[in-house]
This record gives sequence, C-alpha cells and structure tokens, in this order.
Amino acid sequence: MKAAMNHLSISDVRAIVVSCVAATTLTLAAIPVVAQNSGPAMFRTLTKGAWTIKFRDGASDRKICLRTGQELVQLRHRDAGCSQFLVEDGATKVTVQYTCPGNGYGRTSIRRETPTLVQLESQGIEGGLPFQLVAEARRTGSC
Repeated sequence: MKAAMNHLSISDVRAIVVSCVAATTLTLAAIPVVAQNSGPAMFRTLTKGAWTIKFRDGASDRKICLRTGQELVQLRHRDAGCSQFLVEDGATKVTVQYTCPGNGYGRTSIRRETPTLVQLESQGIEGGLPFQLVAEARRTGSC
C-alpha cells in the first residue's frame, strides 16, 4: 500500500479529496428532502378535507382543513418555526415531539381509528405554562 501511495501525485490526491467532499455534500443535502417528503405514513391514510376537533375538557370545538396530517400535531403551537422529531411512526399511531424557540414545546400522539376519525393526546409547555389536551378529530366535509 505504501508503494502505491508513492505513485500518486498531489493533483491525484486533490481529485480524490474533492470527489469525496462532493459526494458527501450531495448525500447530506438529500437527507432533509427525503425526510420531508416521506413524513409519517399514517398521515397519508387520512381523508383530506374539513375536520372538527372535539376537546374532552369541554373547550370549544375547533375546525381545521386537513391537507397533510401535520395540522393535527401542533394544536397549541401554531408557530411555523417549530422543529419536529418523529418519535413513533406506526401504521395506526404517530407520535411527534416538537420545540418552538421562545414559546415552549410539546409531544403529540395521534391514533387513527378510521381514515376519518383519530384520537389525539398532546402535552407540553406553551407561553411558560403547562398544557395537556385529549381530543377526537373527525372529518366533517370539504374545505
């Protein structure tokens, strides 16, 4: 091996290093795109449209337009700048933990009963105060 190294010119070594750096950069750049496009598989099984969320604590119902399923994750943190970490990605249950810089964090579990009915549980901190919610979301029509 040492003899083979003696036959490489500096330009050969540079070409190898540049190729390795380029390959690594392309690989790392592709990772977020794959992660964003794949998302939780369970979300793709939900029927898109208008959904009504009924909170078990008696709070007023909330209506949302479900396009991707992500709308169910951050019910207490509507901030777009939150980072999310997928904890569980099952066929009928998804758990996502998220952090919203300057506004707290949360952990939401969504269990699919049918393509038009899910059970939600979420807890965390919002605006410095703890929250916990349990709700049922059901498709109620078109957006």
